[in-house]
Parts: sequence; structure tokens; C-alpha cells
Amino acid sequence: MNAVILAVLVMVALSLLRVSVVFALVVGALVGGLVGGLSLDDTLSAFNEGVGGGAQVALAYATLGAFAVAISRSGLPDMLANRLITLLGKEATAAHQARVKMLLLVAVLLVAISSQNAIPVHIAFIPVLIPPLLAVMNRLQLDRRAVACALTFGLTAPYMLLPVGFGAIFLNDILLANLNSAGEPLGLEISRGMVPMAMALPVGGMAMGLLVALLFSYRGQRSYASKDVAAPNGQTHTPVEPHLLGLVMSGVAIVAALGLQLYTGSMIVGGLVGIGLLSLGGIFKWREADDLFTSGMRMMALIGFIMISAAGFAEVMKATGDIDSLVAGAFDLFGDNRGLAALVMLLVGLFITLGIGSSFSTIPIIAAIFVPLAVQFGFSPMATVVLVGTAAALGDAGSPASDSTLGPTSGLNVDGQHDHMWDSVVPTFLHYNLPLIAFGWLAAMTL
Repeated sequence: MNAVILAVLVMVALSLLRVSVVFALVVGALVGGLVGGLSLDDTLSAFNEGVGGGAQVALAYATLGAFAVAISRSGLPDMLANRLITLLGKEATAAHQARVKMLLLVAVLLVAISSQNAIPVHIAFIPVLIPPLLAVMNRLQLDRRAVACALTFGLTAPYMLLPVGFGAIFLNDILLANLNSAGEPLGLEISRGMVPMAMALPVGGMAMGLLVALLFSYRGQRSYASKDVAAPNGQTHTPVEPHLLGLVMSGVAIVAALGLQLYTGSMIVGGLVGIGLLSLGGIFKWREADDLFTSGMRMMALIGFIMISAAGFAEVMKATGDIDSLVAGAFDLFGDNRGLAALVMLLVGLFITLGIGSSFSTIPIIAAIFVPLAVQFGFSPMATVVLVGTAAALGDAGSPASDSTLGPTSGLNVDGQHDHMWDSVVPTFLHYNLPLIAFGWLAAMTL
């Protein structure tokens, strides 16, 4: 069996059995490396080389966790929660609660969408915005799987469609550049305007998946215990009385943290400056910074270690060389059947991205092989864009190692009541990857 397929299957199977995702990634990498012909030493060496690339992301998560804990001490989260609880009013009818739930989900969705394009901070907003809202979600008995689906849609669909912010990087700098690079010797030329047009139908499939998740799959009530999101053992939450200076400094710190991240490209710098401003504002004493970082790292530790392990996993998969053989070997199965060829391209992209956890990293791997095959099978330029773009995006939503699922889990699981695999990964896989396959195939066959 191909080493990449086996490694991904081992990793996903262990994760679904509630084995730690970190352990599943390490075991999957070892299995894939050994089956792929690497020695144990070579496998470990490749894994260790990849681990270094994930350390910066892990530190960024820990810093954001500390910043979120610091914000919680200002009283701003409690004021926000109280305002939303007031919005609920005394009316407790199911219809009224349903309206408030939808308002909350739409607000979260809009913020997530803007984090990719209008204010491209990616997942940095989640540890600041989501934990304070958990008390309101608990009161509404809002199913957090619906929130996870809304967040993941907002983190993935915009960069696939809108060429602004992260979308400009994905659509223009990576997808368009790799398509034209691979297609130039074949006479294939893709214009900038063709890319978002080609991706519109697959993204429409994701939008349908989102509506199914919010209006049908997870519209029912789900009960959660009220816990202190900053406490390790789930103690009863003690509200912080908001005061003017704390609220002002919290607003300044949030704006400064996001602004610096945009300017420097570093979540670490933004988080540290935000923490420093909160300390200057008297929200906490600087000598308490160690406790603050400890609480933040406790909140984000698992997510950070998953990101580190995922980087090692990806490096082992590349070292085996079986990604290229997976792509090439898949096409021996379907002869001259265009429909089957399109389906296999999408499924190969799904497997690669599930393991690597990044659609941005998948495009350079598959474009050089997919583009000549698409031309050979007579696919139009628009259909070629759809095949490569959708194949890369498949698996971003629904991968245990993707920040599009790890980000929502980092905010929704701060009180230990949101399982990463069953409450983030599986719901987003079902509601986004299946429609992407169907609508991506339909677009490839009709455009």
C-alpha cells in the first residue's frame, strides 16, 4: 500500500478512537516512513526536521492563550456576556432562543470571514472572542458543533473565492502561479480573473453544507456545564466587575495586537504587545506574567503540540517520495474515463491535505502532475483550475492537523467540553468535504 495513504489512515483511525491526536500523528509518521522505505533513523530525522517548523506556531498559540486570559481579567468578556444575556430577555420561548442563536452564529461567521480577507488575522481572533461567549452559548444550549462549522467555513471558504488577504495568497500567489508554471510548456494559460470564477461552484457546495449544519444537523439543544474557562479544574466562574480603565485598555490592547500582527506578520509580537498594554493598564501586575503564560499555555498546549507533530508528519511524507507515486499511480486505474479521472484527482488531493493539514502546501505538490493530466484528458482551463484548487482545498476542513479545525477547538474546548475529533473534525469533514467533492466534480465536468 502507498505509504501516504497508510499513514493517513493510521493517523485518522487512531484519532477517531480517541487516541491523542499527537500520538496518532507520531505513529502515522513512523508507519508511513517505514513502509515508504525509510529506515527508522531516517524517519525520525525527517520528523525532527519538520518539528522545528511547527515550533513557531506553537509559541504563537501559547502567546495568544496568555493574551486571552489577560483579557478575561479586564471584565470585558463578562460585560460582553452580560449584554448578550440581556439580549435574551425574559422571554424564554423556543422561537426567541432560536433567533438569538442564529444571530450569534451569524456574528461568529462574519468575524471568521473577515479574518481571512478584510482583517487577515486568520485564527488569532478565536482565543480572544470565543471563550467569553461560552457562558452565553451554554445558556442557549447552543450545540458547539454548529459554532465549529461556522468558524471553519469562515476560515476556509473566503480564501478559496475572494482574492483579498489570504485569498490573494492562495488564489494568485500559489494556485495561479503553479497552474501557469506547470501549464506553460503545454500551452495552457490561466488569467487572474478565471480563478475565483472557477472556484465559485465548489465554494457554493460548502455554503450548502454550512446551511445544512446550522439549520438541520446541529440546530437542536445540547447541554454543557458552566465552568470557568481560565481554571484548570472547572471551578465555578467568578465574574469580574468591569471598570472603565480596564475596558479602555482592553480595547486598545486588542486593536494593537491585531494591528501589529498585520504589520509584522507575527502573532507572537502582537500577543506580547497586547499583554504588555494590559499590564500597563493595571489589569494585572507584571510579576503575575508567569501565571498568565502558564494559564495560556495550559489552554493552548494540546493545539500547539498537534501543530508541531503535524509539521513532522508532513516532512516524513515528503521524504518517502510516495506522494508523487500516489498521484501517478492513481491514474493507472481509470484509462480514458474523464469522470473517473476527475474524481480520483479530488480524492488524491483529499488524502494529501488530510495528512499535511495545509491546502496552501498541497498545491505545489499536485499541480506539476495534475495539470499535464488535465490537459491530456481534455479538461478546459477553467476545469483545470477547479481540479487543482478543489483538490488542494479538500481536507483543510476536516483534517485533525489543520488550523481550520484546531483554531475552533482552541476556543470551544477551553472548558474541556468540546472534543477535537468528534465535535470539530468529523462535523466539518462531513459538511464541507463531501459537498466539495460533489460540486468540484460537477464544476470540472461542466466548465
